[in-house]
Amino acid sequence: MPKGIYHIPKPTNEPVKAYRSGSAERVELMAAYKEMKSREIDVPMYIGGEEIRTDEKIRIAPPHEIAHTLGYFNRGDKSHVDQAINAALGAKEAWANLAWEHRASIFLKAADLLAGPYRAKINASTMLAQSKNAFQAEIDAACEFIDFLRYNVYFMQQIYNDQPESNPGMWNRLEYRPLEGFVFALTPFNFTSIAGNLPSSAALMGNTVVWKPADTQIYSAQVIMEVFKEAGLPDGVINLVYVNGPVAGDVIFNHPDFAGIHFTGSTGVFQNIWKTIGNNISKYKSYPRIVGETGGKDFILAHKSANPMEVAIAIARGAFEFQGQKCSAASRAYIPSNIWDAVKKQVVKDVNSFKMGAPDDFTNFVNAVIDEKAFDKISNYITEAKANKLCEIITGGNFDKSKGYFIEPTVIVSQDPQSITMCEEIFGPVLTIYVYQAERFEETLELVDQTSPYALTGAIFSQDRYAIELATKKLSNAAGNFYINDKPTGAVVGQQPFGGARASGTNDKAGSALNLIRWVSPRTIKETFVPATDYRYPFLEK
Repeated sequence: MPKGIYHIPKPTNEPVKAYRSGSAERVELMAAYKEMKSREIDVPMYIGGEEIRTDEKIRIAPPHEIAHTLGYFNRGDKSHVDQAINAALGAKEAWANLAWEHRASIFLKAADLLAGPYRAKINASTMLAQSKNAFQAEIDAACEFIDFLRYNVYFMQQIYNDQPESNPGMWNRLEYRPLEGFVFALTPFNFTSIAGNLPSSAALMGNTVVWKPADTQIYSAQVIMEVFKEAGLPDGVINLVYVNGPVAGDVIFNHPDFAGIHFTGSTGVFQNIWKTIGNNISKYKSYPRIVGETGGKDFILAHKSANPMEVAIAIARGAFEFQGQKCSAASRAYIPSNIWDAVKKQVVKDVNSFKMGAPDDFTNFVNAVIDEKAFDKISNYITEAKANKLCEIITGGNFDKSKGYFIEPTVIVSQDPQSITMCEEIFGPVLTIYVYQAERFEETLELVDQTSPYALTGAIFSQDRYAIELATKKLSNAAGNFYINDKPTGAVVGQQPFGGARASGTNDKAGSALNLIRWVSPRTIKETFVPATDYRYPFLEK
């Protein structure tokens, strides 16, 4: 067979389509949306080469139209987790031994399938079942997912190319082995790209995976599996199961071949997983890799020199795109008193102009939150703020779940910088603003740094370079992704590697080689060409 040193062309980010009125992509997307909405589907689990269906069918409904049925997924149990682990372990040797360029080809083909024939389908599925508007679906389910697949292949080659030096008479090399065992991917509802990246990034490096998506993301997860299968991913490499979290955890975290977890979700769940792994550490063949991105209480901080319009637009986009259901979404803002009136005027004007409704109406900027549990949690925060004399709701504040889980984008102004909505993660379309005295910038930096246990994203707005430098230094541990004069959302693969520390996760930076390196176990090989034939060293001479 042919041999060679292969080079992956340097990728570029997938262009984002605009979906303007009358455009070809808009027509194609709406056709896919209507066709998928018009039929009910039965979503199987994928274990090895089998599609698994059970007697327990769970209904899938659009969050914005809860009376409509998109289909049903098949709820699994403990036995299906066991089957998925066995399938992953059974596929392990052949997949790990497959030449890396063939693994690369599979995921590069998946990227091209998403960029072409599957683009409308993956976007429509995300609009329907996760209530994202067309633009939010495009930048997530299509573009970011495509970028993950293409850039990860490039990063894999970079990792493999990183080799040690060798002195004369020897050859040193590093072999980047996959982990010994299987990887568990636990993925969230809010980003289809994350749901695709967490299992595929580990698989790309030669691992086999058990993947459990959030129930509210299963509709688009099955499209991801369609893409992987058409791209030629062998059976058993990624096994997709729909089981309750505790059921999956009880089997997986007690298995001796558990090698690592790739996680995005809540801080509480991640901390419980970490504790469980620690308690079970003596059961495992190796120390499992724990990679997780969790919550955020992300901030926008304006300096007295900031442009009020720029700050207001960053608030409108950074807090309310995808209903604030982004780990990176702005949830608290600190505005100096000298520009507050101008910022307030523009924020109220912009937020009041938002249209809210179903994503198939392209004039809607805001859609529904993901489910009833999220609706109840978010609306309770708003209700508590209404009862707090130190809080004023300057726009929004209403909510209704009679037809869908709709919550108005809500802006709260709090006189107390330690109020609940300034401190706790809400994960919805609620932003709380604290207005500080313009000359107390340094004190406010301390407040921003100490208010929240999270450290995911944050932004500073200023025209004063000394203030920018001061904020960058003082807030060095407050955000893993820090933005200067930009909203704290919208990280792009290959440009802004994403992840935070403190309670926000392990900061392993998805969208970079730093993440992929966690899914290998390097082996150093030293080969000596002419071995010694005498044990004596020169220093032993008389």
